[in-house]
Amino acid sequence: MITITSALRFAQREVDAVDARALLQHVLKTTRAHLAAHPERVLTSSEQQQFCAGIARRKNGEPVAYIVGEREFFGLGFIVSPAVLIPRPETELLVEQALMRIPEHRRVHVLDLGTGSGAIAITLAKHRPRAQITAIDASKDALKIAAANAQRLLGNQASTVELLQSDWYDSVPDARYDLILANPPYIADDDPHLAQGDLRFEPRQALAAGPHGLSALAHIVQNAAPHLAPGGWLILEHGYDQRAACAEFLQIAGFVNVATHRDLAGIARVSVGQDAREN
Repeated sequence: MITITSALRFAQREVDAVDARALLQHVLKTTRAHLAAHPERVLTSSEQQQFCAGIARRKNGEPVAYIVGEREFFGLGFIVSPAVLIPRPETELLVEQALMRIPEHRRVHVLDLGTGSGAIAITLAKHRPRAQITAIDASKDALKIAAANAQRLLGNQASTVELLQSDWYDSVPDARYDLILANPPYIADDDPHLAQGDLRFEPRQALAAGPHGLSALAHIVQNAAPHLAPGGWLILEHGYDQRAACAEFLQIAGFVNVATHRDLAGIARVSVGQDAREN
């Protein structure tokens, strides 16, 4: 008989203990507390097979989020697949900075560039239901995931998030947005980390952006003005060593109130700039 205790003991010889518990929770459709409270619960043969298959995939380096098909972000559970980047905790700072600039009781228009799983756009819609959010991505497969997440998490309010296929601004509607935000690719094309760990399994187009990792950031900043309402904000996530470059992009493009904010690890992670025209 294979119990919860023995299954975890076996798995922890192959993968990290946290990953082993997450995979077993997924197979048993239960919580971490339940695992701890029922250590002698016996797994069925089907559950054993599913758990062993998950452990083998994780041992091969596949991210746990892709194996279980979900990742939590800002307290919400998002469907994920290899078609989209896995939402990360540091991106919550991007959402926090956006929420500070979106009024709760006034209709505003928001543009989310490169939405992927829809984590940013849907989280904003959840917290600011009066906002009208346009979320774009170049990938049809990513937009299918985003649509599923919008329906799952927003229900009848899913219409507040409009999903469109576009290569950055190319097919964005002719409108002025009060806020534009993006978590674009910002890793250099030749960065060795792209061939290591979880990054090996994530979509490269959502990670790498030119020889210095700055091409997407530069494009977004340089082409933002025609899409921003007077006084609107541009908010960008970027790499730990890209603060100065992003600030320069924003200043050259004529943005004011340029600032950079640090994540919980103290890393300069999000830069903002405001359209210089008066509201």
